[in-house]
Amino acid sequence: MPSPTSPRLVLRGARWPGDIAVQSGFVTALGSDVGTQAGDVVVDCTDSIVTAGLVNTHHHLYQWMTRGRAVGCNLFEWLVELYPVWGRLEVDDVAAAALVGLGELAMSGCTTAFDHHYLVPRGDDTVFDAIVESARTVGVRLHLSRGSMDLGASHGGLPPDHVVEERDAILSSTERIIDRYHDSERVSVVVAPCSPFSVTPELMTESAELARRRGVRLHTHLAETIDEEEHCIGRFGLRPLELVDSWGWLGDDVWYAHGIHFTDAEILRIGSVGAGVAHCPSSNGRLGAGVCATTHLVGAGAAVGLGVDGVASNECGRLFGEMRQALYLARLRALRADLFGPTDALALATSGGARCLGRDDIGAIEVGKRADLAVWGVADLADVPDPLAGLVLGPDRTVRDLLVGGEFVVRDGAPVHFDLAAAHRDLARRARRLWPDA
Repeated sequence: MPSPTSPRLVLRGARWPGDIAVQSGFVTALGSDVGTQAGDVVVDCTDSIVTAGLVNTHHHLYQWMTRGRAVGCNLFEWLVELYPVWGRLEVDDVAAAALVGLGELAMSGCTTAFDHHYLVPRGDDTVFDAIVESARTVGVRLHLSRGSMDLGASHGGLPPDHVVEERDAILSSTERIIDRYHDSERVSVVVAPCSPFSVTPELMTESAELARRRGVRLHTHLAETIDEEEHCIGRFGLRPLELVDSWGWLGDDVWYAHGIHFTDAEILRIGSVGAGVAHCPSSNGRLGAGVCATTHLVGAGAAVGLGVDGVASNECGRLFGEMRQALYLARLRALRADLFGPTDALALATSGGARCLGRDDIGAIEVGKRADLAVWGVADLADVPDPLAGLVLGPDRTVRDLLVGGEFVVRDGAPVHFDLAAAHRDLARRARRLWPDA
């Protein structure tokens, strides 16, 4: 509970949802209940909208180093072209990419980010320590996957052999990372083998057992493309959801990346157990993968959040625009303009994302929830009667201010704790090393 002696931070005069009081990292009062207290620190939010901090439910931060490549490829072709390049990454490269990636997410209103990191350069799992340090520098909450691949091309997998690991090493590393970092507040560890075409059944089943023994969540790519579906049927005689169900990967502690190619019956099954889907609209469009049935999944009871996915398949790397993309795709899929509105899109980016990550302390502006807040300057929307609609449907924006646990991470449009432009320069220098032809 907030300490009565700590100063209150009051966000005053926002066009929506009104005044917000924050104390000791939590929202303590809203609207007319805020009032005035001696010692209040007031933030003027005139001409602004305040939303809950956005939640990114699927990302590959290291992919900032491989933008603008394989631009005419489907998923499998794209992976085949990029795996060899990713195999040349060093731990310091991943740290630099994570710093830029998380900084860009913060600038787009994201206070909690999930990084599905499954590439471990030469088996050096200090790469996960490096990602945590980058998140601490930026100031955002991190859901960190101990991702993995153990099925190389010589044994029927898609990734080349030199980028996969041994199963025992993966599981041992996962235990270490949980022990060191998992606090369920600033850092939450997730067990996340990459995909059905890059892992063995043994890794999937043992990972599920480990996660449930340690009380952490599970994540993997699933039902992203028709190629994946054909791979699962050809190799196992099962559709992707049937396959992961047989491995123990269907429950309310699991969420899947993409989730495009589910049947109606599978959507109902996912919803019935409360599993989740990270909807990545821009990445899916870039790779021609298909359109997620978001409205059907939400209607069935599934948790649905938004994901940027890697910047090698979403060249922007920011979360804000995914709200508008999700709205457009939902309407295009249904051929209805009245089906999915701006508040629905914002819900995917906030409360839906929080539910995917198994959190009930973030994702909404409510008394008692953590003060993860995005302040959007919207003076240009003075003539728009519905400010939320104007925000979601309007141009891409950066936040004016971003608070994580009541502490400023972005202030007056700039990161508080590091120089994002300098981080970009460092990352560009590193990326050029990967492309001798550039």
